[in-house]
Amino acid sequence: QVQLVESGGGLVPPGGSLNLSCVASAPELKFTPKAWYRQAPGTQRELVAQITGTGTATYADSVSGRFTISRDDMKNTVDLLMSNLNPEDTAVYYCHAYRGWSGRRIDYWGQGTQVTVAS
Repeated sequence: QVQLVESGGGLVPPGGSLNLSCVASAPELKFTPKAWYRQAPGTQRELVAQITGTGTATYADSVSGRFTISRDDMKNTVDLLMSNLNPEDTAVYYCHAYRGWSGRRIDYWGQGTQVTVAS
């Protein structure tokens, strides 16, 4: 069953802005740490931004100052607000969450949403 669903991807010109959203359908993912990753063709999947259950956010150097991650636990969502986009930001963006279960870490991934930055 689908646990995380991303939306908001699309085509945006360089310098533009785009907002991504991820909705968790599983109640056990509420209050857990969340993150956004991205992967361009031929590259390793990259951690873009992450946010703890208490709202502390960290960012990759490549997006620091341009992207903002936020969460709304009442709606069980995590968003990524992107600005000043450049072609190097083109990638499939994935939502991620994890939780502990029976003493082990369980990871959840969305299916991804395409972001293309081009004029």
